[in-house]
This record gives sequence, structure tokens and C-alpha cells, in this order.
Amino acid sequence: MKIANVDTPDLTDSLIKERTGKSLKQWFTLLDTAGGIEKGRRDLVDHLYSEQQVDEWWATTVVVEYERVRGSVDKDGQPKGYSICVTKTISAPLDTVFASWGDNRMLDRWLGPKTKVAFQEKGKLENIDGDRITFQRIRANKDLRFTWDHPTRAPASHVEVLFADKGNGKTGITLNHTRIQSRRDADELRAGWGGAFDALKSLIEKTG
Repeated sequence: MKIANVDTPDLTDSLIKERTGKSLKQWFTLLDTAGGIEKGRRDLVDHLYSEQQVDEWWATTVVVEYERVRGSVDKDGQPKGYSICVTKTISAPLDTVFASWGDNRMLDRWLGPKTKVAFQEKGKLENIDGDRITFQRIRANKDLRFTWDHPTRAPASHVEVLFADKGNGKTGITLNHTRIQSRRDADELRAGWGGAFDALKSLIEKTG
């Protein structure tokens, strides 16, 4: 997958204040007052979005950085980080779209060149774009779960892909990529997966 270069600015206090109305320090004090880490990410983001009128992605950014500074980590010792969601509707049957994840020749054309894949649980996928996938769960025509590694990104982020029959010969794909450790990586991966799904849609609809 080609990871797009996205113009994500550095998260300086001046930028945060420009985009959200307060500096990180001011937001952190407010979040402490609102209940802190124990309140949970969802409630904290909703508080900034609903009560403070902060754009949802910037609200998420503030809360993710708050968790990092306050030392909140998951069981593996890593901060929860950022999460992204990418969706696409493809005019093709469900089984055709699902099969595109396990076919080397198709993967070469939408995910990355010279892909090698063992499409089975604990199987691996790799290509010259740097994608390194280990499949944790494969449920035919339902969902995939895998870890995703790349030499230029933090290791072992997590991906879930959901497939849904939308009727009239159309299939919906929803990809959730979690445990991304920087806002820049999150923005670039959203663009990268979006481009890959555009290529997948074009490939399947053209050949189908």
C-alpha cells in the first residue's frame, strides 16, 4: 500500500490553540476536571465535541495526546494511540470482494506489487511497498483481523476489515485501523487505505 504523504502539521501548542481555541495545557486541565483518564476516551472526546464545540478529529487528537502525557497505556505497555476508519462500496458480489484479499495477482494490482500471501489464520502477507500482515482471524465473507507492520511505522498496529452484502450486487467494506502511534501516521494511513480501496473498487468493477 502506498502510504500517502499528507500535510499534517506538527502538534504545537500554537497550532492546537489555533484549531481548537485552547492550548494543550489548557485542554489537559479541562479534561482533568471533566473526570480524567478514568472517564474513558469516548466520553472525553464527546465532551470536547458536544460541550466545547471542537471538531471531532481535533477532539480525538487532544484526548489521544492527553492519554499519552498522563501515561495511560494498554496491556502491552503502549498507548492506545489513534484509530481510523475507511469505508468503500463496491459493485460486486460479497464473495468476489472477500476473495480479493487472498489472491496474489489481484493484491499486486490494488494493495502493492509483488505481494506474497498465505491467506489463512497465522498466515502472512508481504509486498515491496512494505506491508507486513499477520492474519489473526479469517471468517469467509464476514471479516478479517490482522496485525499490520511497516518499516517506517510503529510496529504491530491492529486492523479489522468487515464485509457486508448491501444488496443489488453491491458489497460494503469497513476497515478499522487502531493502535496508530502518531497523528501524522493516522492521517497518512487513512489516505493510504483510501487509495488502496479506490484501486480495489476500480479493479473489481472493471474486470467484473
